[in-house]
Amino acid sequence: MTPRVLVLALLIVLVAPAASADETVWQWPLGDRRVSGAFDLPDEPYAAGHRGIDLPGAVGGAVRAVAPGRVTFAGTIAGVGVVTVDHGGERSTYQPVRASVRRGDALEAGDLLGRLVGHGSHCASACLHLGRLRGKDYLDPLERLDHTARFRLVDPDGPPPHPPTGGDGSLRRPVGGPVTSPLGTRVHPVTGVRKLHDGTDFGAACGTPVRAAADGVVVGVPSDRAYGNRVVIRHGGGLETSYNHLSRQSVRVGQHVTPSITVGRVGRTGLATGCHLHFMVTRGGRPTDPMSLL
Repeated sequence: MTPRVLVLALLIVLVAPAASADETVWQWPLGDRRVSGAFDLPDEPYAAGHRGIDLPGAVGGAVRAVAPGRVTFAGTIAGVGVVTVDHGGERSTYQPVRASVRRGDALEAGDLLGRLVGHGSHCASACLHLGRLRGKDYLDPLERLDHTARFRLVDPDGPPPHPPTGGDGSLRRPVGGPVTSPLGTRVHPVTGVRKLHDGTDFGAACGTPVRAAADGVVVGVPSDRAYGNRVVIRHGGGLETSYNHLSRQSVRVGQHVTPSITVGRVGRTGLATGCHLHFMVTRGGRPTDPMSLL
């Protein structure tokens, strides 16, 4: 190779764009796909506008990383809890959040960043303000978020919305309340082991009725150390749902159920840190994201 050709080759390497997170699909940080405030970038740098999107949630709800990255800030700004994560080319910001991470922490998508707090929010009720930056430029986070399931724009000042249906609607939501932990790899809050979280957690008070997600037949009402009191329902076509950590079961094996039937009550039995429903869906014995069917 001649020196001139070598110089040209080096220039091509040097000016070629670096690998970045430009094609990364972001996960929804609160689980639910609801948007109460849309992105509205002002024409002037210091003019009023909305430099992110608002996602309605519940105080104390888990806030999770939208993509792999590293924490570059976790603290307060003007009294408001803020977390910033660098994804390699773009950054995501979360507020108001009580951080459970520290600057320099490496994260995977879905890792816990902290908990949503009520103070410091500009919404009428609790919401997460999610921002997206590339350098100093604000970009619309909604362009990056996963759209494989539907999301909804809701009125933050209107009546509380019905539980969202983010999937194909073949299953009904078994209980109300916010999504506190979606399906995906995480550090188990009790054991501290990183493993697959094989269902979706819904935050609800102990004793809340849990209803069947679809017509089916009860094939199990076991209790075990990890999942606590359970109800397992077979729906046909290789699809099964299970309802875990129940305070008690209200059905028997062989019983036919419909979505109007209470199968149990929310509890915290098994390896659970608080009252919630761990809702699992399997197809052919393999875990399936419940949110894709609700």
